[in-house]
Amino acid sequence: MRSIWKGAITFGLVNVPVKVYGATEDHDISLHQVHEADGGRIRYQRRCEIDGKVIDYADIARAYDDGERTVILTKDDLASLPEERSREIEVVEFVPSEQIDPIMLDKSYYLEPDSKSPKAYALLRKTLETTDRTAIVHFALRQKTRLGALRVRGDVLVLQGLLWGDEVREAAFPALDEPTRVSSQELEMAMSLVDQFSSDFAPEKFSDDYQQQLRTLIEAKLEAGDSVDTDATFGRDASSGDGGGEVLDLMEALRRSVEKSRGGGDAPAEKAPAKKTSGAAPAKKAASKKSTKAS
Repeated sequence: MRSIWKGAITFGLVNVPVKVYGATEDHDISLHQVHEADGGRIRYQRRCEIDGKVIDYADIARAYDDGERTVILTKDDLASLPEERSREIEVVEFVPSEQIDPIMLDKSYYLEPDSKSPKAYALLRKTLETTDRTAIVHFALRQKTRLGALRVRGDVLVLQGLLWGDEVREAAFPALDEPTRVSSQELEMAMSLVDQFSSDFAPEKFSDDYQQQLRTLIEAKLEAGDSVDTDATFGRDASSGDGGGEVLDLMEALRRSVEKSRGGGDAPAEKAPAKKTSGAAPAKKAASKKSTKAS
């Protein structure tokens, strides 16, 4: 991992130098937009609406518009703000951990001790564990002043971003204002159902089915020859269905991919008739079949 920021946790006269790392990562398959007819990439340009020129990112500033006037804020302007220059994670109070509403939780960061002696880091970690408290902190990151919760996860201090109080909406639903009677028998049955599904939470038991199905679909289309030559300027790859040759039926390719992903290997199956790839329609059928099998 590469640290994204360096600073120090401060409370009272205690100073704990730390490095900050992103604690989570995105594993979603990256998709981009293309022209469906020929597979050409769709590109976006930053174009000035006054002179019509395409502007380099380095020449782009930020601005505030009140409807009548525009105030341009350069990178130097923003960097001059005291909060933006701050490298402190300032502890403002210690609160009981159960008082933090999960709806306020935002992005998470790992904190690594950044000094020759990690004693101050270990002391803060032990103090939070022993008192069952969470430190509420102020810090500045990426041109934003943020509220955060400093807590312990295993042997590591975790900085959890918090939403500001006015960023959490009130839930006002008229239907909930009406009194609803729940009988003791209904409650007992519901509690019995909860007991049947009770377990200890283990994140590794769960997986992103949509991403797995999407990956299987992509692999099946590649196996079926339904792909575009990335290096070509126009048209499809000669090995694709558009060339007129017969290719492996997409449904069969998808079925094999599903079996392979489940550890079943290339089990023998009924021979599907070969046909030309027909683009978007088979993909929808394949996705439907995958979803059916998954259920």
